[in-house]
Amino acid sequence: MEQRHLGRTGLRVSRIGLGTLTWGRDTDEHDAADLLKAFWEAGGTLVDTADVYGDGEAEYLLGQLMEGLVPRRDLVISTKAGSVPDPDRRVDGSRGHLLAALDASLTRLGTDYVDVWHIHAYDPDTPLEETLQALDLAVSSGRARYAGVSNFCGWQLAKAATWQLAAPGIRTRLSSTQLEYSLLQRGVEREVLPAAIDLGIGLLPSSPLGRGVLTAKYRNSTPVDSRGASEHLAPFVAPYLDDTAGRIVDAVQTAADGLAVTPLQVALAWIRDRPGVAAPIVGARNAQQLTAALSVETLSLPDEICRALDDVSAPVHRYPDHDWSTL
Repeated sequence: MEQRHLGRTGLRVSRIGLGTLTWGRDTDEHDAADLLKAFWEAGGTLVDTADVYGDGEAEYLLGQLMEGLVPRRDLVISTKAGSVPDPDRRVDGSRGHLLAALDASLTRLGTDYVDVWHIHAYDPDTPLEETLQALDLAVSSGRARYAGVSNFCGWQLAKAATWQLAAPGIRTRLSSTQLEYSLLQRGVEREVLPAAIDLGIGLLPSSPLGRGVLTAKYRNSTPVDSRGASEHLAPFVAPYLDDTAGRIVDAVQTAADGLAVTPLQVALAWIRDRPGVAAPIVGARNAQQLTAALSVETLSLPDEICRALDDVSAPVHRYPDHDWSTL
């Protein structure tokens, strides 16, 4: 698999990443082992997780698999901290919480460092400089090699990245940002993506297949073994089952038919090759699904197909997102 630099850093990652959101909950140790082995054998390196996935079970499971299945040195492990299971405070970006969470992640993963450590979300109740200091301490202590953020909007990302570049002392440059991005969700193109490109921050799209909807499996009904039929994941899929999404999925299916490939391959190739994207993070239920996603490595979409998909999925961006002189 082709490797790409993560933002403006020397770290190289596979241009498709493996997500572990369902590990330890819907994905058991046997399926997880099959997924990781298939990913590794295909040349994949970037594995993304978080301390809250499966209440920590995803990290623990990944750590167990690194002990006996895939060498730690062959993987680029990305994890996140900051989300908390508290209805009154969903995010805790305090320095104390973040560093304690990182230490707990390292214990579960069975490693003394992670390659990339992300702040899971912006905490409006903690000074941003305190949150960012946790990144500096994690990197300076060797517990993390690179640092990034997740779910930051445009101004939050720009503020954080600029602080790290301009504040006195030894600061850790932001290497990456992770947000949802697909043909069904192009909101990051308003401000986040332009900021990331300008600041040299690599984008790691989550849900690059529109929460599974872009595979076209929901066009006529909801498969009984799909996330859309799952009790706790159905609300996650539901927002992308409207008429607007249906028109986009129809266009993806048409493109796939014309290229003699699958809708999954078309949607994943589109997002993988968008400007500023380092590696889409793909979550699969089993090795068969993952192998289908990894087969996109040999596919590059023709320009006319990309333009057609751009047009049908184009979000409405008006003032001030466009050059005022063109309005």
